[in-house]
Amino acid sequence: MMYNIAIWLYGLGVFIYSLFNEKVRKMWRGEHAAFSVLREHLDPKAKYIWFHAASLGEFEQGRPLMERLREVHPEYKILLTFFSPSGYEVRKNYPGADIVCYLPLDTVGNARRFLRTVRPVMAFFIKYEFWYNYLHVLKHRCVPTYSVSSIFRKDQVFFKWYGRGYAKVLSCFTTFFVQNEESKLLLGTLGIKNVRVVGDTRFDRVLQIKEASKRLPIVEAFGANAGRVFCAGSSWQPDEEIFVPYFNRHRDWKLIIAPHVIGEDHLGQIMRLLQGRRVVRYTQTTPEEAAKAEVLIIDCFGLLSSIYRYAQVSYVGGGFGVGIHNTLEAGVWGIPVIFGPNNKRFAEAQGLLRCKGGFEIDGAEAFARVMDGLSADDELLKRSGKAAGQFVKSLSGATEKVLQGSGLM
Repeated sequence: MMYNIAIWLYGLGVFIYSLFNEKVRKMWRGEHAAFSVLREHLDPKAKYIWFHAASLGEFEQGRPLMERLREVHPEYKILLTFFSPSGYEVRKNYPGADIVCYLPLDTVGNARRFLRTVRPVMAFFIKYEFWYNYLHVLKHRCVPTYSVSSIFRKDQVFFKWYGRGYAKVLSCFTTFFVQNEESKLLLGTLGIKNVRVVGDTRFDRVLQIKEASKRLPIVEAFGANAGRVFCAGSSWQPDEEIFVPYFNRHRDWKLIIAPHVIGEDHLGQIMRLLQGRRVVRYTQTTPEEAAKAEVLIIDCFGLLSSIYRYAQVSYVGGGFGVGIHNTLEAGVWGIPVIFGPNNKRFAEAQGLLRCKGGFEIDGAEAFARVMDGLSADDELLKRSGKAAGQFVKSLSGATEKVLQGSGLM
């Protein structure tokens, strides 16, 4: 079968690439160590529910399910697997799972061995995970298997003439819990009817994050005496080259920058863009010094979701590159969200635009128009922020619907 040949070639390519790339080497080693991890940590008397996430973003979508499952069904243990090092390396010590490991390569032999070892009573695949051999072995073993927060578009391989063979993998799922009606209709064209529209569990997750947000004395002091604070999260250089010059001219706003890449080269680029501003770095300042600064650069990870609470307007980066980052983390705080043009594949961004809680910009002039409007009109600022917050809240609840639909509630 062509799929298995492609998987074999992929595995060979990963091995060769791992000789030259540390990130790929971690993945290759992790996949090969997975069975050792299972042998060491698996409780043969326990019943496991298996969650699989490709990377960190999918993990965040699955996390509300795992944590709610812990509450209502403590008798089950949780196995969490990752495909990407960017997920595993960050969450390998996640306390919400009993075992965390990489998923071995999707060969027939690996799938049979993995499922014979784990014997899961149920499996949840988050969003875009469609591993042909694992899913067929799960179906053969009559394990209820669910696709969570999945979203389908007509340009995906399943809906092309040349992808109809691979599309058979979709028949392995017990139920699809999809994000929107379009996904349900597209699956219907393939004869798949076991579909429920429940939304995206990320909305539940950002509300959880908001409830658990940290107080940050340095950021609090920075914004305490400010008229207004603008927070740019997950920014890249093309983003910074748009918004930094604006705030060099409009110094009545304080500016927080939390770049996506934290490295001295990138931080140096940001510093060069800031003309004559009083700048402090989060890890190198105190609340007293931060209070006197005009710009606060967040040079560490893990704080952004709590930082948005201190801003009146937010900007989410990535829209001038591979795609925007997490707009929900900002919108949940009831503040307007600005982002770049590469947002069409992101349903949450489209929703923010429709409710007028979000603003798309395609360059410096558009950014200036949006910011001038928000600066001059307090009612517009409040109205768009309220719309963003209500949008996030209105679409929560997917976690409960998934657990109910899978018989766990």
